[in-house]
Amino acid sequence: MRHIKTTIHHEISSLESQRITQRHAARAIVLNGDDILLLYTERYHDYTIPGGGIDIGEDVMAALIRELEEETGASNIRNIQPFGRYEEYRPWYKDDADVQHIISYCYTCQIDNQLGETRYEDYEVKNGMKPVWMNIHQAIAHNEHIMQNSPKKGFSVERETHLLKLAAKELLER
Repeated sequence: MRHIKTTIHHEISSLESQRITQRHAARAIVLNGDDILLLYTERYHDYTIPGGGIDIGEDVMAALIRELEEETGASNIRNIQPFGRYEEYRPWYKDDADVQHIISYCYTCQIDNQLGETRYEDYEVKNGMKPVWMNIHQAIAHNEHIMQNSPKKGFSVERETHLLKLAAKELLER
């Protein structure tokens, strides 16, 4: 899978002598014309691509399908194609490490347009997460506004906005 980008959070001056924990994630880019399936998060007032952590021993494709079903209620997930790998290093605030290295495996796929029931984890409910179909260009503009103006922006908005821009450029502007 092609490497899209690696980022290091501005609070991390160097990776040398840091205790690093690794997290693997699968993310789904689902387009329907210029609309994309996203997750709106009320806590951060941003839009993210559905996906999440790959469980120990879980296949990447199985994780992608599980996360997409859980977070959006998607069904009939098909035509899964690799899009790229995005890596990031973020501060980690637990005792086992100083830095978290997140490796996101991103795929395009198709689903049935009608969404079913979601199965959110407690923190997702508390964050006010909900699936939405939205124009990809509006989502990009919204996230860019959040990045520039919101003091409560989440860590993931920069990754998400980069992936949205790349998807718009490579998948829509053909």
